Amino acid sequence: MKKLLLALLAASACVGAQSATYNLDPLHTHVIFEIDHIISTNRGRFDRKEGAVEFDPQAQKGRVDLTVDMLSINTGVAPFNKQLQGKDFFNVEQFPTAKFTADDFVFSGDKVVEVNGNLTLVGKTNPVKLKALRFTCFENKMLKREVCGGDFEATITRSQWGMVWGIDRGFPDNLRLLIQVEGIKQ
Repeated sequence: MKKLLLALLAASACVGAQSATYNLDPLHTHVIFEIDHIISTNRGRFDRKEGAVEFDPQAQKGRVDLTVDMLSINTGVAPFNKQLQGKDFFNVEQFPTAKFTADDFVFSGDKVVEVNGNLTLVGKTNPVKLKALRFTCFENKMLKREVCGGDFEATITRSQWGMVWGIDRGFPDNLRLLIQVEGIKQ
């Protein structure tokens, strides 16, 4: 009888568990891209981004809303930043933000292995699958709150968003996205 009571209490605790919201920490959230450049790799990042993640590990569900300020592109080379902000690439004058939204978290056991969503970039929206390289939650002793975070990656085809500059001259269509996120429970 005691075991049955404990099992019922444990089950009711799981049923009562609710999704928590984690605001993304801009100091520990990074959106980076890589693209081959003949004999090396061009890299860049976006310095301003904001968003939140709703996460319920018991129900194995989640939701992501991430907005990226495209004016904050930083390759370390000012003329290259300007070129990427122009109409041939991100066209930041007309489309100053990009947005990733997702509500499909894929689990293997109790681990997040993939987040499937939509990336809106240059006014076009296409599906993107982010592979979780790692993802975990823990009680941050310094903040005295739970934090969740991880590293994700995807390879996208830039021509799906209309960015075709240089493809006819041998520049690659594929680019790699690396996304590091850390969110603080609210």
